[in-house]
Amino acid sequence: MNAAPALFDRSALSRNRARAGHDPFLHRLAVDEVEDRLTMVNRTFTSMAVVTPFAGLWTSRFADAVCVPDDETLGLGVGEHDLVVHAMALHWANDPVGQLIQCCRALRPDGLLLAICLGGQTLTELRQALSQAEIAETGGLSPRIAPMGEIRDLGGLLQRAGLALPVADSVVITAEYHDLLHLMRDLRAMGETNALSERLRRPTRRAVIARAAALYDAGFRTPRGTLPASFEIVTLTGWAPADSQPRPLRPGSAQQRLADALATQESRLQD
Repeated sequence: MNAAPALFDRSALSRNRARAGHDPFLHRLAVDEVEDRLTMVNRTFTSMAVVTPFAGLWTSRFADAVCVPDDETLGLGVGEHDLVVHAMALHWANDPVGQLIQCCRALRPDGLLLAICLGGQTLTELRQALSQAEIAETGGLSPRIAPMGEIRDLGGLLQRAGLALPVADSVVITAEYHDLLHLMRDLRAMGETNALSERLRRPTRRAVIARAAALYDAGFRTPRGTLPASFEIVTLTGWAPADSQPRPLRPGSAQQRLADALATQESRLQD
């Protein structure tokens, strides 16, 4: 059987990232988020690894961290780390479960994984404007913005990867831009432009961009005269399994009836 075609063109992704600026703000937000979360964990980590396309951002804050690129095979040794951060790259992975499995294997027992990525509410405004414009101008629709996972689906990846105590949460950040081209320039500066394998391999028609800009402006411009762009930041948290972690009790092992604890009467259900 032939392998399924890759969703993302890794060569194009590498080119996009090589053109990125020195301060991609979404990646800087990810660094801030990790710093905040680590202050809330009652644990001292001594061996941190970060999976990231922008190592410089992370080593400027975490000088002792080992940074590796988000290649299909991660450069992480088995059981070498007590903290692994997968930073703003999971939404570009052709095999996201495989990425998390490799992170889990790199953790020592009871080590922590933090994975931060973009979620399904990202760039909803841009998706709508570009889709409507392309259909109107060309009569068709081409892949332009990567499909990103919903938080429930992303949370399920943690369990599939063998991580314990999985938690997924998200926050939507709204950035504001002067116009559509301003947003597109910022996406380029972050290395987050189109790298889909099935993308168009020719420049987009000017008429499509012009109509998309008009639709974006008509549908979303704020009273302040700016255009909003939504970015959903999803954070996945999981721990490498360890005997010291809390576990659910075996069914039937309870030593007190729930009805007694709730001070209520228990009644039999109808057949």
